[in-house]
Amino acid sequence: MSKLTSPNYVCVHAGDLKDTTFGGATAPIYTSTTYDYRGEGTNLYPRYFNTPNQVALAQKMAALEQTEAALIFGSGMAAISAVFMAFLKQGDHIILQRAIYGGTAHFAAAEFDRTGISYTMIEHVDEESLQTALKENTRMIYIETPSNPLLEVVDIEVVSAFAKANSLKTAIDNTFASPINQNPANYGIDIIIHSATKYLGGHSDICAGTVSASQVDIDRLWKTAKNYGGSLSDVTVHLLERSIKTLGLRVKQQSETAHKLAVALELNQDVESVNYPGLESHAQHEIAKKQMRYYGGMMSFVLSSKIDDDQFLNHLKVIKPALSLAGVESTILSPRLTSHSLLPAKERREQGIDDRLLRFSTGIEELEVLLEDIMQALENSRK
Repeated sequence: MSKLTSPNYVCVHAGDLKDTTFGGATAPIYTSTTYDYRGEGTNLYPRYFNTPNQVALAQKMAALEQTEAALIFGSGMAAISAVFMAFLKQGDHIILQRAIYGGTAHFAAAEFDRTGISYTMIEHVDEESLQTALKENTRMIYIETPSNPLLEVVDIEVVSAFAKANSLKTAIDNTFASPINQNPANYGIDIIIHSATKYLGGHSDICAGTVSASQVDIDRLWKTAKNYGGSLSDVTVHLLERSIKTLGLRVKQQSETAHKLAVALELNQDVESVNYPGLESHAQHEIAKKQMRYYGGMMSFVLSSKIDDDQFLNHLKVIKPALSLAGVESTILSPRLTSHSLLPAKERREQGIDDRLLRFSTGIEELEVLLEDIMQALENSRK
C-alpha cells in the first residue's frame, strides 16, 4: 500500500495547512470573515467555501474518498439538500432507495413536490427495480449503504453500472461506512456524502457535512451551495480536521468490536434478531464482503419478548441511550422515537423497522466492558 493511499497517512497529512509563521505541528486557525480583496484569487469569504481552513479540509476529504475535490457543509442535511438542488430541477425525476435516513426521506416528501421534482422509492436496489423505476426524465439515483437503521447493503457496482448505461448521476450517503471502510468512487459513484457529525467528527461535539466528487461536479455544486449559505465556521472546520486525524484508528477499533459483539448478540437467547453486515446470516453479507474493508461500527437488534425494552435502556450503565451515532462512546437509541420519528408508522413498518428495534453505535470501549453492560441490563429487565 502506497503512503498516499494509506488511510492513517491520509487522515493525518492530506490537505495539510502548514503554519509558515511559527512552524507549528498543527494547522493554524484562520477565523477572519473579512479578507483583502485585491489580487487574483483573493476573494475569500466563508459562504464561498474558500477560506484557508475550509479548502485544506476539503482537500483531506477528497483524498480520503479518492475523488478530485470536496466541499465542507454545516450539517449532513445541508450537504444532502445542496446536492439535490444542484443536480435536480423542476420536471426532473430521481430514484431513491426507500431505506435511507429519515431526514433525507422527509426532505424528499416535504420539498420535491413543492419544487416540481418527482421521485420513486424502491424497496430493493437491484437492476430490475432500477429499470422498473426508470423514467425518461430520471436524472439521479440516490442510495445509502449500509442503511440506517437496518444495515441493509446495496451493491454499489450494480447501481453505478446501471446509472452509466442510462446517463444518470449517482449519489451515496456513505456515513455509516465512513471512508475507512468504503470508497464508493472506486466503484463508479459520482457523489459521496457524509454527515461529518458522525464518524468524521467522532466525539459527539461537531455538526457538519461533506460532499466529495469530481472537480466538475463540485464546481456545479458550489454554484448552488453558495446561495443556500450552508458553510461551516472555520473554528469548527479546525476541530473536524483534528478529529479526522484519528479516524482510521477509531473506525478500525469500532468495527472490530462491533463484529465480535454482533456475533455474541446473535447467539444470545434474549435477542430476537441482529442486523450487521459482518454476520454470515446477513442477507447481503457477500456484497458487504466485496465492497467494504471492515463491516462498520453500527448494528441494530430486536430484543426478545421476554425483555422490557424501556427497562433495558434504563439499566445500561456504560452504553448511553442518546441521539446520533459514531462517537467514541457507545450509544443506543430507538429509531421509532428518534432518527425515523418523522416517518409515519405505516411507512416504518413497510421498511421493516420494528417499533422494538434498537440501533447500537459501538464506541472504542473494550468488548468485555460492553458485553458485561448489555448482559446485566438484560438480566435486570426481564418481564
